[in-house]
Amino acid sequence: MAFFNVLSSRTLSHSAVMSAAIKNVTVIGSGLMGAGIAQVAAQTGHHVTMVDIDAVAVEKAQKRINDSIQRVAKKKFGGESEEARKFVADSVSRLSTSTDAVASVGTADLVVEAIVENLDVKKKLFTELDKVAPSHTIFASNTSSLSIGKIADATNRRDRFGGLHFFNPVPVMKLLEVVRIAETSQDTYEAMCSWGKAMGKVTVECKDTPGFIVNRLLVPYMFEAVRILERGDASARDIDTAMKLGAGYPMGPFELMDYVGLDTGKFIVDGWHKEFPDDPLFKPSPVMDKLVKEGKLGVKTGEGFYTYKK
Repeated sequence: MAFFNVLSSRTLSHSAVMSAAIKNVTVIGSGLMGAGIAQVAAQTGHHVTMVDIDAVAVEKAQKRINDSIQRVAKKKFGGESEEARKFVADSVSRLSTSTDAVASVGTADLVVEAIVENLDVKKKLFTELDKVAPSHTIFASNTSSLSIGKIADATNRRDRFGGLHFFNPVPVMKLLEVVRIAETSQDTYEAMCSWGKAMGKVTVECKDTPGFIVNRLLVPYMFEAVRILERGDASARDIDTAMKLGAGYPMGPFELMDYVGLDTGKFIVDGWHKEFPDDPLFKPSPVMDKLVKEGKLGVKTGEGFYTYKK
């Protein structure tokens, strides 16, 4: 969707507005990623509204966040000190929740979307938000595999749109991939990077390429490990051992796939294969397809490439 026809009526010195620090953040989604982003933002002095259409999910997420903030305070300050109590109280006070996304972006400087990995669902959300969010508001998606540009097509603010790809668990993982499309303005990019650094993250820049940096390298690596298994060249256990002891990786590829979820890996590769059918790196795996069909998704179901005690 072209944005050029509406820029003059919807923008007033975006450069001046976006150069200001991001203070008010709306996070759409209260799953592990959304809740993690909301928690860290609140801990680092931002006013946060966490949104989910499911009121029960929001309530559970808020409890998880409160418990996590308590643990952070204990680790950071040690024991039940006054500093720890103040850290918890201040962090919790900066976090509010809602089940109405449209009503939650009225004062937002930044909207971070962390909902289901479905392009149409994301586009529908941003179409609705684009109609009501202030002109200065930056939109960002936490997608790990979808095209930022295709999501941005649903809006009239491609210059104020980018990717902010966090890693799970967000309170622990230091990396933040900042993804820019061709139209992302320099002001928007710098504002996203500054916000990421204020969140205590190390930011890396990437263009809108499948998987960005980490997943573009990691997912084909994991699927190549499966192909070694499929050919009968080595067992899953020996491949994991080889990569841990030979390459210094903390987890082998099969352990990692089980941890992430085999359905997640299959979903990513299937999407890339559909878009780039001739790229051998994105070729689906019969073994993965079979395991997912059988409901063996890894740690979360008790069985994947390995079996886990529930």
